[in-house]
Amino acid sequence: MNKFEQLRLVPDDEMDQRGPSSSGPGEIASLFDPARLRQARYLAGITKKDLAEAIGVTPAAVGQYESGSSKPRPDLLPRLAAVLAVPIAFFTTGRPHANLDAAAAHFRHLRATRSYQRAKAVAFVEQLWELTHALEKRIRLPAVDLPGFAAGEVETGTEIPDDPKEAARALRARWGLGAGPIPHLIRLLENRGIVTALVPLADDDVATVDAFSTSRLPRPIVVITRDRADDVYWHRFTAAHELGHLVLHGDAIPGDARQEREADAFAAEFLTPHASIVPSLPGRVDFAALSELQRIWGVSVKSLLYRCREVGLFSDSTATRAYQRLAIMRGRGAFRPEPIIGFPGERPVLLSRAFELASENGTSLLELANELAWPLPRLRTLLGMEDTRPTLKLIR
Repeated sequence: MNKFEQLRLVPDDEMDQRGPSSSGPGEIASLFDPARLRQARYLAGITKKDLAEAIGVTPAAVGQYESGSSKPRPDLLPRLAAVLAVPIAFFTTGRPHANLDAAAAHFRHLRATRSYQRAKAVAFVEQLWELTHALEKRIRLPAVDLPGFAAGEVETGTEIPDDPKEAARALRARWGLGAGPIPHLIRLLENRGIVTALVPLADDDVATVDAFSTSRLPRPIVVITRDRADDVYWHRFTAAHELGHLVLHGDAIPGDARQEREADAFAAEFLTPHASIVPSLPGRVDFAALSELQRIWGVSVKSLLYRCREVGLFSDSTATRAYQRLAIMRGRGAFRPEPIIGFPGERPVLLSRAFELASENGTSLLELANELAWPLPRLRTLLGMEDTRPTLKLIR
């Protein structure tokens, strides 16, 4: 049975087919949305000063455009669109906008993440939700099944315990996971209505972002950076960590180091329940046994060593020596990272599968791009579509 059987086509009469205005710069200037300019600038990673220089105005003028105290002249709009790599219609008001505050997202390494990096990442999440919303007008996605989350609102006083380990066990029970390994974590999250994505911002601007999540939008969203995709075990733990934030800290102000520790504790218990994993852990450092447990449970050898130390099987000194040996073995080619490309159940597919179903009912990429007022490459990126075109290489 298809795990995405909950995807259903919405009848044509339930759909709103209206897209953004196709008017010229003059009318678009009158319908100018300051939030769209800010979003596009964040995504482009451009400062107000650099943008001002590129279009021939002052930084103060750009600030006024973004605050809404003034609007750009019609002749500036084509320049803005060119510099920020968006269609000119992108700046029009009237389209759904997530408008997520960076302070409402949990960042894995908040202190190491600079404000412009967070802004860029949050702008990505805003567009991710906009794409989800556009697809939900056409396709019924899996219903959100997350404690404390109902109809896009975070509710307090739910049945999930405050203790992270107890919360992990309670969620396993709620989702009917039993006490064994979770074979496909990302697919599990998507089937519970949680939008997951690999952030396509792999440059230095977001190198420290690592992962982030939010439950402040109509659907909870988990985003993991592409570098985590190089190691499926770290990728899975990161996703479970962000799930911990959604469950434990939905109504809390992000940024507390305690929250990060709690999310780690949740992830460890969610992936490897104490009652199930402890009887299987070796009483001495045995990398062959740990390697087999890594394969069965989908967690790294390093995490299993930490678990052995946590439950008292290894002393601090024994664990330290084991970590050192593990580092040496990795240096010699053992325990190489395994990319998620070899693990289909750990690759986000919810939105791409939804578009495939919508396309069978006549929705084209161009139609969706026009509705969102995005360039086609941007839409392909958020849908997770790989560029299969061959690369032209010129020989000097």
